[in-house]
Amino acid sequence: MKELLRTTDEIRLSYLQAMLRGEGIDSVILDRHASILEGSIGALPRRLMVDDDDYDHARRLMDMLEQEVGEGWPS
Repeated sequence: MKELLRTTDEIRLSYLQAMLRGEGIDSVILDRHASILEGSIGALPRRLMVDDDDYDHARRLMDMLEQEVGEGWPS
């Protein structure tokens, strides 16, 4: 698996994961449960992971979406 994105923005992660699913790309979010340890303040980034074989396609989709959204996405 390869890391596609690392962010603390749960909405962005959820949206991207749904977009990937719509394109037939399976993904998983790692470190989501680390928020329990940090007190759910959102300080620890979560990682959106995809299979190695899907990474290039997923990266292109994410790049296209970010161009459409512009600077509206936080890092």
